Amino acid sequence: MNSADLGRRVGVPSTALFTDQYELTMVQAALKAGTADRRSVFEAFTRRLPEGRRYGVVAGIGRVLDAVENFRFDDEMLTFLRDRNIVDGPTLAWLADYRFSGDIWGYPEGEVYFPGSPILRVEGSFAECVLLETVILSILNHDSAVAAAASRMSAAAGGRRLIEMGARRTHELSAVASARAAYIGGFDATSDLAAGFRYNIPTIGTSAHAFTLLHDSERDAFRAQVDSLGRKTTLLVDTYDVAEAVRTAVEFAGTELGAVRIDSGDLLLLAHRVRQQLDELGATGTKIVVTSDLDEYAIASLAIAPVDAYGVGTQLVTGSGQPTCSMVYKLVARASSADPAEPLRPVAKKSLGAKSSMGGRKWAARRLDENGVAEAEVVGTGPVPDGLADRQLLVELVRGGEVIARESLDTARERHIAARRGLPMSAIQLSKGEPVILTEFV
Repeated sequence: MNSADLGRRVGVPSTALFTDQYELTMVQAALKAGTADRRSVFEAFTRRLPEGRRYGVVAGIGRVLDAVENFRFDDEMLTFLRDRNIVDGPTLAWLADYRFSGDIWGYPEGEVYFPGSPILRVEGSFAECVLLETVILSILNHDSAVAAAASRMSAAAGGRRLIEMGARRTHELSAVASARAAYIGGFDATSDLAAGFRYNIPTIGTSAHAFTLLHDSERDAFRAQVDSLGRKTTLLVDTYDVAEAVRTAVEFAGTELGAVRIDSGDLLLLAHRVRQQLDELGATGTKIVVTSDLDEYAIASLAIAPVDAYGVGTQLVTGSGQPTCSMVYKLVARASSADPAEPLRPVAKKSLGAKSSMGGRKWAARRLDENGVAEAEVVGTGPVPDGLADRQLLVELVRGGEVIARESLDTARERHIAARRGLPMSAIQLSKGEPVILTEFV
């Protein structure tokens, strides 16, 4: 495994202030009350999938591990907390020595999930676990939303290449996370160099309309690009007249031209016309790439078009209308002390309405039918039923504060492809519907 596949973590800043103030004030009060060290179990899960979605995609686990590893309060942060009078002196001293020393189990990255799936289980003292709530949720909610959108687009693309191009449509840091999540969800490359550098994702890109407009003519622009980047380059052909641009592109690059990109207009009609024109000019191997505000529905509508690749930006990095997964992080079990021998007892919020939750330290398994297709997500707190022991979904990620389960993005990407194939065929329908399998609590 190439170490670059695991992400470049050198110089990653502390994540300790990627949290809400009440996490720290809870720690202060618990320290004073003598309850901060009580053994606790927190779980991240969602009560429902985004409206109309049939499955979720777990993404961001690798980034969560980085965040936990880099959750350290340095002197400057402690000074900020002291100057703002956010916590008291004893709490500042405790934070100065903070290192997560507990255990984390979770669904492996790329796996699918459903309502109630215990996607992440964090175990340790109350104080050390509660501090991680906000950063864990911010990562999982964002990355899983993008990965789910990417998965839907990947299913709609039917094996055609997908290029993530959303960096300019979101925050510069979330752009990198989005490219990572999109790759897990089935995209093949990104235009974002920071994502390529940090996560070893393939990068791609050639020119924009500005390059054509810079030159005195389209012919001059194409000549300059081919002279610099070679005949295998991709030429953007919709700045002026598409048909004329295609003729000019083949004139300068010859039949070896790598691809043409169409970024506006009736993509279905233009793709057919351009394919016919390329073939008539002898450029039968030249690919057609389409961009322009695509989402999974637009991609599906182009299934009958002679398109070889799609470039997707805005809709991908915003979760295609569902920018969050509504995951929560709840205390589900606790002991009365820090003693490992002290039994854990289930705890849960018992509010009215949809915000109640199920207490207890949970396991999860996916039951298959006689054809090997998933038929239920089974979640429980007691013994694992016979027949499900080898179908359990949670894997050990952190043991005693040490990360033990880093893996490459390609591994997560392959896992997602396999997990999606293991769902009923209706999972990839784009029409709105209920979760493709039910969650059973036992």
